[in-house]
Amino acid sequence: MSALFAIHALDRAGALPVRLANYDAHKAFLSDTSAHGVTIVMSGPLMSDDGEAMVGSLFLVEAPDRAHVEAFNRADPFHLAGIWQQVTITRFLRRQG
Repeated sequence: MSALFAIHALDRAGALPVRLANYDAHKAFLSDTSAHGVTIVMSGPLMSDDGEAMVGSLFLVEAPDRAHVEAFNRADPFHLAGIWQQVTITRFLRRQG
């Protein structure tokens, strides 16, 4: 049985140029997650309060277990490029929506 997990990733300071340079690879990676046993329910960039700058990433994924989510996250080009300063993975129980 699969479960939902939230991945909350905050960029390191000054990461925007590296984020933009790896954006196409990141999008391509997210276009087919089947090899990792993960299905993306929703995802997108976290934004600064003024909505002007990307400051991280948020994913809600469905996976068999936490190990699959961790492996998926480690394979992301953004992770490989060292963009994220902090990543938190938390199991999620959907109540609404």
